[in-house]
Amino acid sequence: MKRLDDLKQTIAGISPRLRVLSDAIWNHPELAYKEYFAVEQAKKFLQEQGFDVINPYCDIETSFRAEYGSGTPVFAIFAEYDALPDVGHACGHNLICSAGLAAFCAVAETMKQQQLPGKVVLLGSPAEESHGGKVKMIQAGCLEGIDAAMMVHPSYRTTPDTGSCAITRYNVVFHGKAAHAAAAPELGINALAAVNLLFSGVNAFREVLPEDARMHGIILDGGEAPNIIPARAECRFFLRSVSEKWIKMMEKRFLDIVHGAELMTGATAEVSLFNVPYMSRMPNSALNRIYLESMTANGFKYVIPAHGARGSSDFGNVSHAVPGIHPYFPIADHEIAAHSPAFREAAGTDFAFENAMKAASSIANVALTYLTDPDFRSEVDSEFKQMSERE
Repeated sequence: MKRLDDLKQTIAGISPRLRVLSDAIWNHPELAYKEYFAVEQAKKFLQEQGFDVINPYCDIETSFRAEYGSGTPVFAIFAEYDALPDVGHACGHNLICSAGLAAFCAVAETMKQQQLPGKVVLLGSPAEESHGGKVKMIQAGCLEGIDAAMMVHPSYRTTPDTGSCAITRYNVVFHGKAAHAAAAPELGINALAAVNLLFSGVNAFREVLPEDARMHGIILDGGEAPNIIPARAECRFFLRSVSEKWIKMMEKRFLDIVHGAELMTGATAEVSLFNVPYMSRMPNSALNRIYLESMTANGFKYVIPAHGARGSSDFGNVSHAVPGIHPYFPIADHEIAAHSPAFREAAGTDFAFENAMKAASSIANVALTYLTDPDFRSEVDSEFKQMSERE
């Protein structure tokens, strides 16, 4: 692929600077909506390359936008840069940021040299780790005028985007009545008993869930001492499904189980959403195909997983608004778990960065294929329309 070779050559010219940026972000992990250092690094790089940067963007201090070109079609590339508590960049978002920057610059340079119509947009999106940066950006209009979008994510292997789970997260606080557990238990209402009954109800519900649905919870507060009937107990549950219809059914059943625990104990429940719900990812097979062809030409062997991913991402909301994909590239030569210390260490290696740059050329090739090939564009858009109608 001559175009892919040209893209790699362009990226090679900026990769030393991007390696400095990637390492700086990796060494300076920041949590959701606090990614000021990462955004400054990205802004400085883009301005050095001659691009104007809008920041803050979408009324979010750590969101930004850059673009090149004019008219239509318009292809967006997402960059992420938030980290995790305790384990830092154990999801490799420093690499997502550097790959997104590299891909954007390579597409823009090709469009400039060949005087191509259309526009490429880079969207810096904060707070992917449970806090829904992209969801808030979409609500603020970041996808208005965008025709398709993608990003790439680190893994231990190369795979297409096979989808992900929608997720809704609940905090549940039960309020009871304290009493001495030995001297006068009849005067109490046990909030912890309500939590335990909620777990029992969820466990019974799990048996009849489809394979691609998940429910998991933890107890955050179970009382103060064994001889005091707890007046307050708190738990948190995550509900996941690859189906938007199933997630709605699960939400209703979960709230029914909460109410059942209230009735069985006399406690009252205070239910609130924890963070931002995400939609399932709806990957576009045509975009996936070009990504895999590009990665193969870059020397990678890809794997088609037996089933879709069971994690969740705010890119799911993007994929329901416009055609999009969130595929993967390897940062290790053996299996490692995401969100682990081992993944964090791998995200800072030469091997990982070099593969991120190759993945960036693949992103750029997908973007340029969409921007320049009307037949391919029609295929992508037609599939997206059909999938949206099924939902």
